[in-house]
Formats: sequence, structure tokens, C-alpha cells
Amino acid sequence: MTVALSADEALVLSDGLELLQRTDLGSLVDDPAVWAPIHRIATTLDTGLPDPFAPDYARRLEAARGRL
Repeated sequence: MTVALSADEALVLSDGLELLQRTDLGSLVDDPAVWAPIHRIATTLDTGLPDPFAPDYARRLEAARGRL
């Protein structure tokens, strides 16, 4: 399966998945089988996006949110 995302969608989704994984929102998903693809998608986004490592990441993220 292939999912195509724009750069803005990928950046916002990456940030959202990171939030989901590190907060209590994660308690909403108690099935390990669901977490497997979530982690895979998050890892793919993290390794494919240069933006999370940019010094102006917060500005880029807000700009992407605004365009969506």
C-alpha cells in the first residue's frame, strides 16, 4: 500500500504522531497491533523529513498548519 502526502501533510502528521506517542493520548489506543503501523509510519516520516531537525522547525510546522 502506498499513501501519498504533501510535504505539509507529512510534517503535520509527523508532529501529531509524535504527540500521540509521548502523551496520555497514547492510552486511548491499547492494542499493540495498532501501535505497530503507527510506529512504522512515524519512523518513515522521521527519517524522510528534514524539517524536524531544522533550527526553525516550529515556524515551519506552523506555516504548514496554516497552509492546510
